Amino acid sequence: MGRPLPDHTHACAVSLPTWESVIGYEEGRDRVMKKLEAGYPRFFLHPLVKRLFAKATEEIAESGKRAIVFPHKRAAQGAQRYVERKIEVATRIASYEDGMQALIVPETAIGVAMEYWRYTGEIVSSRQAEDLLNESEPVGSSTVILKQQLSEFSGADLDDHFIYESGMAGIFSAYRAVMNLFPSKKTLQLEFPYVDALKIQQRFGNGVVFLYDAEGEDFDAAVRRIQEGEFAAVFCEVPSNPLLRTVNLPRVSEACRQGGVPLVVDDTVASSVNLEVLKYADLVTTSLTKWVSGGGDVMGGLVTLNEGSVWAREFRAFFAEDTDGGSRLYAGDCLALTANMKSYRERVMKSNSNGELVADYLHEHPAVGRVWYPKYNTPHEYHLIRRDDGGYGGLVSFTLKQPRKMPRVYDALELCKGPSLGTAFTLASPYTMLAHYFELDWAEACGVSPNLLRLSVGCEDGEAIIGALARALDLA
Repeated sequence: MGRPLPDHTHACAVSLPTWESVIGYEEGRDRVMKKLEAGYPRFFLHPLVKRLFAKATEEIAESGKRAIVFPHKRAAQGAQRYVERKIEVATRIASYEDGMQALIVPETAIGVAMEYWRYTGEIVSSRQAEDLLNESEPVGSSTVILKQQLSEFSGADLDDHFIYESGMAGIFSAYRAVMNLFPSKKTLQLEFPYVDALKIQQRFGNGVVFLYDAEGEDFDAAVRRIQEGEFAAVFCEVPSNPLLRTVNLPRVSEACRQGGVPLVVDDTVASSVNLEVLKYADLVTTSLTKWVSGGGDVMGGLVTLNEGSVWAREFRAFFAEDTDGGSRLYAGDCLALTANMKSYRERVMKSNSNGELVADYLHEHPAVGRVWYPKYNTPHEYHLIRRDDGGYGGLVSFTLKQPRKMPRVYDALELCKGPSLGTAFTLASPYTMLAHYFELDWAEACGVSPNLLRLSVGCEDGEAIIGALARALDLA
């Protein structure tokens, strides 16, 4: 099932209404792929972006080669290095319209080039593609206004907000910034993160030490290694996605300061309305695509700099150059995000209330095996960074006592279904199947069940959401 998004032309969401359609999507089956009109933009080319690629290929690519258009020169150069490092092919970069750059690659290298597009999030938005195709002048909003809105929640100066074309582009930039300081070291990832946040650390640097369960003796050992200055940076999400676990951020922060190790924290899952993390981190990354927007119709990312960081001067210079003065967000996307953000706090507070209602309901349901929610998982650690007026967020994950019944429950669930989160409407996602389909055994070994269902609880009537869950769970 699904419902129309505010601006269908630029929707980021995709409806995958059955468990079989999820499998068909992951395996690229024609009967599913031919029905998809749009999808998550890093994984599925928007029709307008696809048209832009085709136009560029026709205009500037040689026979047998394809053009992949990137929003700026740095992205095209990064993609070129990535492709040429992975496979031995000849590529070239060509200037394209409106300051954009195209990477020209043989047909055989398209898949590898699109890996870079996916992992880094350095992508052309559908609004940008549409304006180029129509030869229209962009109509946008002032980045200053957006930064003012963001500053109300972060508490940082306007000039310490650096805005990117996607959440992953922000994370990738933060990763490059810390590797620029410590190019010979590995990073440390604490707790099981969003899939591509880990892939970036695995594919672009010197490797990553991954501690998927940051508690007990293993966590104590990791803290000692941080104190000894072993890592280029520590990365974590608070709480994590999809297990909603929160690492002891004050303890990690203190260890990082003792060891001279930058701390990069992502606050996307519960949002800056609920959590205050900047005082503990050197850099905070946020996907503006999610709760900040709430509409599912625009992408954006944010890196917020802690002015008290030991490396504040170096980071500020890096991000200022990387964003050409503070923002890489396309003007039209900035306008959409600025408008969407006006209801940010109100939406998050409603999702907090509904999220807790749903988590409590699932926690008591006889067919439910386990619920992951900050109220129940690592609550002490969550409360250390929770704002006085903050809640637990709108993201809830759960499994069934009889996991094999989850496909039946999912199919019967009368809620929107797709791979994003943070929308004003509730969105159900068989998270592990979508994010880790080709590494399910590995994910399960990290505590993430293949039959886990993640709910991004929206702003509808709470009892209506419970009713939809109750009807579906009757089949469990």
